[in-house]
Amino acid sequence: MNSFFFFVGLAFMLTHEMDAIKCREWRIFPLTSRLDDSRGYLVFTAVHVPLYLLLFWALLAPDGLNQTLMRGLSLFFIIHLGLHLLFLKHPLNEFKSALSWILIVGAALAGALHFVAG
Repeated sequence: MNSFFFFVGLAFMLTHEMDAIKCREWRIFPLTSRLDDSRGYLVFTAVHVPLYLLLFWALLAPDGLNQTLMRGLSLFFIIHLGLHLLFLKHPLNEFKSALSWILIVGAALAGALHFVAG
């Protein structure tokens, strides 16, 4: 049951990353904010391939590594909500819809439940 909440959070986070493309999240990141939308989309999307590869590879690793990764990512899910709150007033922030916030908050809540269940 402990990993259930992690996977709920991961599902929210991966879906949030799909929404992040629609919301052009690269516009609010310091390293990619200077890119035009075409390049920003390309960089933002392409960087997710190695990130997801490492994520899925590590989740299939021996139990000790995947449990450590799960706890670390659950913590990130919570911090990620804080980052979105920090950048809430950014002029190029397009995360305004209820769905966007359900995904962001859902990941954070699931991350917190993963720690509590843990």
